[in-house]
Amino acid sequence: MKKKTTYIWMGTIVVFSVALFAIIYFFHLQDDAIKVADNVKPGGPPTLSYYIQGDINDPLEKPMDVTKVGQYVYVTDTSHKQVQAFDTSGTPIFKFGKEGTDKGQFEFPYGITGDKAGNIYVADLYNAKISIFTSKGKFIKYFEVANKVDELKGPGGLRIYNNTLYVTDIPKNKVMVFDLTGKKLLEINNATGKGDLLNSPNAITIDNDKNIYVSDTGNQRLVVYDKNGKYKRTINGSTDGKGNSKFVNPRGIGVEENGTLLLVDNMTHYVYGFDKNGKQVFQYGGLGSDKDQFYLPNGLFVDDKGEVFITDTVNARVGLYY
Repeated sequence: MKKKTTYIWMGTIVVFSVALFAIIYFFHLQDDAIKVADNVKPGGPPTLSYYIQGDINDPLEKPMDVTKVGQYVYVTDTSHKQVQAFDTSGTPIFKFGKEGTDKGQFEFPYGITGDKAGNIYVADLYNAKISIFTSKGKFIKYFEVANKVDELKGPGGLRIYNNTLYVTDIPKNKVMVFDLTGKKLLEINNATGKGDLLNSPNAITIDNDKNIYVSDTGNQRLVVYDKNGKYKRTINGSTDGKGNSKFVNPRGIGVEENGTLLLVDNMTHYVYGFDKNGKQVFQYGGLGSDKDQFYLPNGLFVDDKGEVFITDTVNARVGLYY
């Protein structure tokens, strides 16, 4: 129970200290949303197509992250300690996993990704393991690091790009990069290169130039690195990334083909879009359960067709956007 107590904020709210910050910015954000929306141009916010919610007998409950691999959309259904798989129309196909600490079981399934062979990798925040399954959900093995000193304590966000696995270790405040045999290629814990450390890094993604994007959740910002882990810029919604952050618990991130960066901001219930230079170009969402609203959104994935998937945890659904 000690580990769950330590990490429980990851399922709901980062820390109570950000609550006051959220209140201060709430009305400012409402005004910003209107101003930005008035200037949206082609290539702006994605358009909602439909929601994935699961079947009536087994709906999603706290969907945390999502990925699309081959013909299936996979969602970490965290409250049910399982992964649910859907076809591209949103029809439930199968599910796998149950509560426990044995092979193929989960305590807190969180980040999810897939490799070129169609295998599915699931990060378990509480079990401190990354499990690998076949595309149909059969357990294969745990992902093993080559050096014991690099063992993960609390894997969160996952992405595989060019046979390379990118992982955020939330309690260790690190980003780890491995080849698929478990050999460490890169480690990042220094956010800006000036002794400014990452704090509970959550989600991670990579663009076509191999730049690395990390939602530095505890520091209320997004940090961008080049492929070698060298700091490039900070994005927090201010003009140059050096002003006060407008984020409150930033989570899922993804990069569209045109270079637009999408970021889920969990506690303001918005999704932001930024250009290649970190300038905000749109935002949409807001607290609610209606179309295009969110209630503590968390995960975001952009597939190779430009489709955007966003997990909406309290509303218990995954939105598919074009």
